[in-house]
Amino acid sequence: MSQVTQVAQVTSAVKLALKSAMKLALQPSIKSLNSTQFVSVLTLFLLFFFTSSALAKPQRIISLAPHITELLYTIGAGENLVGVSDYSDYPEQALNLPRVASYASINLEAIIALKPDLIIAWQQGNAAADIKRLRQFGFTVEMSSPVKLDDIANELIQLGQLTGYTEQAESKARDFKQQLTALRQKYQQSKPLRVFFTMSTNPLSSVANNAWPQQMLTVCAAENIIKPSAGDYPLVGIEQVVIAQPEVIIQADKTGVKQEYWLNYRQIPAVEKQQFLAIDPDYLFRMTPRTLLGIKQLCQGLDVYR
Repeated sequence: MSQVTQVAQVTSAVKLALKSAMKLALQPSIKSLNSTQFVSVLTLFLLFFFTSSALAKPQRIISLAPHITELLYTIGAGENLVGVSDYSDYPEQALNLPRVASYASINLEAIIALKPDLIIAWQQGNAAADIKRLRQFGFTVEMSSPVKLDDIANELIQLGQLTGYTEQAESKARDFKQQLTALRQKYQQSKPLRVFFTMSTNPLSSVANNAWPQQMLTVCAAENIIKPSAGDYPLVGIEQVVIAQPEVIIQADKTGVKQEYWLNYRQIPAVEKQQFLAIDPDYLFRMTPRTLLGIKQLCQGLDVYR
């Protein structure tokens, strides 16, 4: 939740509370009270008002990205989901929910039919035009915008505030921070390994800059042969990989690295020594606490070749 949204919500609640308090003060039974009694009654009224408001939480939530769906289940708010995006497949309960969005667009008619009181969209994934349309139809739309590994904890807390699952969210956020810090400390002194992370071989592409896998490589003391470039997921020439001589080739794939492509490039140390490493893509690209599993899988896999 943005600071602007939070301020607006608090301001609105205060205005409504004061308006209600003024109406209460005009009641005959209240007018007869002395000042001390009136203050006591007013204090109890305001306390009840804000407590009731705080307890109110969205009952019909729509998630427009898989990582948002997973985060909501993580904090216990999954029971309030009524619609999700394509590829929202974790946990299994999410598979039973209606699909209302793809990476390319939203299904506006389906969303309207579900009557959500809160929609959570992905800043970097959902089209700005779609978000604008949803707001024009009067829907409350909040944004998820994780950019760095540490943002996962912030996302959990913000979603907790939005949905009313604050305590669960804060607990999960603390646990994530502690585990991430422990992993950084464990591998910060590890022997660096030169690696090539391949997104695909047709065309040949990799990761750089602030790409999610790049941040995980940094935690594991892996030296990416692809230097900072114009984009986070650059296209790469095979000559560039041959010249850089990576010691390990990493690929996001549940079934293993597609080694056939590399057989013609045995001059690469990773190919000559058969040092390949496959990581579950869900652990690499879902901005959720399961990222920790990806980091562990990556670091432990690299340790075999150090």
